[in-house]
Amino acid sequence: MIGIVDYNMGNLASVINAFKKVGANAVLESDPEKLAHYERLILPGVGAFGDAMEHLKSNGMDKAIKSYAASGKPLLGICLGMQLLFESSEEFGLHKGLGLIPGKVVAFNENDFDHPNKVPHMGWNELFVQKETPLFYNLPKEFYLYFVHSYHAVCDDTYAIGKTYYGYEFDSAVQNGNVYGIQPHPEKSHENGLKIIENFTKL
Repeated sequence: MIGIVDYNMGNLASVINAFKKVGANAVLESDPEKLAHYERLILPGVGAFGDAMEHLKSNGMDKAIKSYAASGKPLLGICLGMQLLFESSEEFGLHKGLGLIPGKVVAFNENDFDHPNKVPHMGWNELFVQKETPLFYNLPKEFYLYFVHSYHAVCDDTYAIGKTYYGYEFDSAVQNGNVYGIQPHPEKSHENGLKIIENFTKL
């Protein structure tokens, strides 16, 4: 059984439907004491980093997610959920994250763009695979996914399994052992996204 962490940050129907499309059963879970019962866990989310962490802390969900990661079972953060895996974020002030992946989350620096781009980064863009990972099994080295975000992760290349170019290169997919994160929305990315979701169900 796959659990989807429900902490009042975004519409989760599309995530549930994506798992149904690949023949997997995924359910919403808002009780931190029940996370350990799941074979795999999804941390989704849209919105502000600070608000999300407050929601997770309000009932101990943050500690439950850390315990789940320590169990060795697969955990996947999507969009804001990926950002929450990091140590900190600079979104509307400095906020502490879950600390499951070394690194931080910063705003797109438009002064560093090689040509003008709109922020947020919204729409289809390429993910360039950096190393072999079961999350991208049977996908090409470069493929398109759907993005919507104004902040991005910065981490050591040890943890970067995917990078994307938008004005400059940034880390768009990460892995630290059994903990995975992906900035784009696989549930909104048609065949490529569904393949990632299917791969996650087989980890």
